[in-house]
Amino acid sequence: MRRITLLIVSTLAALVLLFSYRTSTGGTLPGATSAAAAPGVVPDVSSAPPSGSPSRRPAPRTTTVNGTVAQTRWGPVQIQARIVGKKIIDVRALQRPTGNSHDDQVNAYALPVLRQQVLQAQSARIDGVSGATVTSDGYRESLQAALDAAHLG
Repeated sequence: MRRITLLIVSTLAALVLLFSYRTSTGGTLPGATSAAAAPGVVPDVSSAPPSGSPSRRPAPRTTTVNGTVAQTRWGPVQIQARIVGKKIIDVRALQRPTGNSHDDQVNAYALPVLRQQVLQAQSARIDGVSGATVTSDGYRESLQAALDAAHLG
């Protein structure tokens, strides 16, 4: 009788510990900020009123746009795009999955590749990165939202 009680209590304790174990799929690290930048066009505070002769065409305006936060199973992904005229000149990740060294390794490789694909394709129609499929999907989703907000659809 004593052995059966000990076995049941041990099994229950192991199950409680197993189900309470936190992985990187559910949360963020303590102290890590998860504040998202507001989606949409970011106001340009450095722009001055156009000056010069009226015969000159004004320089194309640089627009900075934040995509929505794509909630992936590994964590949030949010992209910011800088656009001049109708050309994407830069893309950067405002948020990416973090929480363990594997996430950091995958993103250290995948994010520069995704950025290069976007600059080459000039759209959200990119291949993505093998081994970082979830992050690639979130990247694509957030980028498309940013391009939609900039009316580049």
